[in-house]
Amino acid sequence: MLDLVRLSKVYRGGKRAVDDLTLRLEPGLTGLLGPNGAGKSSLMRIAATVTRPTDGRVLFRGEDAVARPDALRRALGYLPQDFGVYPNLTSREFLGYLAAAKGVSARTARARIEELLELLHLTEAVKRPLGTYSGGMVRRVGIAQVLLADPQVIIVDEPTAGLDPEERVGFRHLLSELAADRVVLLSTHIVSDVASVASDIAVVAGGRLERRGTPEELLSEVAGQVWEVLVDPAAVPAVRERHTVSRAVRTADGVRLRLLSRTLPYEGAVPLAPDLEDAYLALIGRAAAAGRGTPGPVPPSFRAGVV
Repeated sequence: MLDLVRLSKVYRGGKRAVDDLTLRLEPGLTGLLGPNGAGKSSLMRIAATVTRPTDGRVLFRGEDAVARPDALRRALGYLPQDFGVYPNLTSREFLGYLAAAKGVSARTARARIEELLELLHLTEAVKRPLGTYSGGMVRRVGIAQVLLADPQVIIVDEPTAGLDPEERVGFRHLLSELAADRVVLLSTHIVSDVASVASDIAVVAGGRLERRGTPEELLSEVAGQVWEVLVDPAAVPAVRERHTVSRAVRTADGVRLRLLSRTLPYEGAVPLAPDLEDAYLALIGRAAAAGRGTPGPVPPSFRAGVV
């Protein structure tokens, strides 16, 4: 239903955010994974007809959505990374305003807004102005506006930012249900946001499509390459110099590391079944080594050494 064909986006100064990227999106949930700065948001803005590409085409049902965006916009629910609200309006008033802008009838809008407010746990704050909402609550209002007009194409950029763990799980399940008969494109650098719900994963680095496949296909590429080793805390930096390390846990006996290696990395290393984060880090690492983009975000366990 939505084809992104050889898209490129070059900003002033020559920065190439998207580089000759092609992606066909059909009904189902496609997870767009990549580190910060990989070009995900630029690609999402082009797909949502917010930004024009420097080169390439966006086709919706075979029609040129860059030259004639109205058909795609009518079918689209879009949540940008930097979603903003009118702080003096309540959530009900704000959603009512957006529903009118989307062409939803007043009667349909009233029922839909109440349904969404309840679904996203916003009813208790419905009389408060949006300027008093927390970041997570504003994000939930953003999710509600995506779903107002029952869109056939849903594009969401880092949608779970600011949500607590329970809300994140609930929203992922909601997107999974919606994707049964809709195109859903979810952009994130958090692997867990797509690991359990995406049937199709596209990994981008340096503005280019690095790999696309099912979770099972991506996992098969790192089979036999994931290991666990127990090392002295002082040895952790040296291990990180040699290998991609996805996890580190301090124990009474030392630091237990989960790492990637095509061969046995150390005597006594224990092989592990790979998970999607292993596959993602392997792809991003290879892209960085080849000069395409930068390595992914440092795993949380390393931001303060080890845990």
